[in-house]
Amino acid sequence: MTSPVPATPSGAPIRVLIADDQDMVRTGFRFFLDAQPDITVVAEAADGEEAVALARRMRPDVCLLDIRMPKLDGLAATRLLAGPDVADPMRVVVVTTFDLDEYVYGALRGGACGFLLKDSGPTLLAEAVRAAAAGDSLVSPSVTVRLLKHVTADPKTEVPARPAAPADSLTDRELDVVRLVALGRTNAEIAAELYVSLSTVKTHLSSVQLKLDARNRVEIAAWAWQNGHAPL
Repeated sequence: MTSPVPATPSGAPIRVLIADDQDMVRTGFRFFLDAQPDITVVAEAADGEEAVALARRMRPDVCLLDIRMPKLDGLAATRLLAGPDVADPMRVVVVTTFDLDEYVYGALRGGACGFLLKDSGPTLLAEAVRAAAAGDSLVSPSVTVRLLKHVTADPKTEVPARPAAPADSLTDRELDVVRLVALGRTNAEIAAELYVSLSTVKTHLSSVQLKLDARNRVEIAAWAWQNGHAPL
């Protein structure tokens, strides 16, 4: 099996900070991630304040933050590290036991580029780290579909801003990509389903983001669900 290609520009391993108030969780995450050839854990924090301080000092490529932590919860820490007012935002993936809508909304509004449940498994955790480091996003598929269906059912739901660009501004192939993004597919999965290269998918996504004035794939997915372009 070919080892994954490092996602950082220098070719160095992806540097990760883990923040969780449970020692066993941090140990488990570190054990698995350090076993990956392209990932290394460079710091651990047991509370939100420590996580923010370490992240600002060490500038890891990806921060994995739990939500329920002492001193400063993960949502507040996410806003401080990746929020819209942060001049040089970091890549934050929220990993939590709690599958609550308000947590998902809070994480995404706060600037998180990923949201995973702790029971998603180690493989998806590593994929989320790689996606975040590459400037991509990954949200647990079950969370993505439920969340965005909820957006469709209740337009007043607070989610990241969704531009109201006309669908005819997108090409047919771009709409194909958008529909798969709305189902929580990663770039690699989209490439496989559409029989195109990974670089082609990234090119389409860049074009879609520009046309929709979307900050990330979460906003692209929300646009798709609210405008009737997501598979039922």
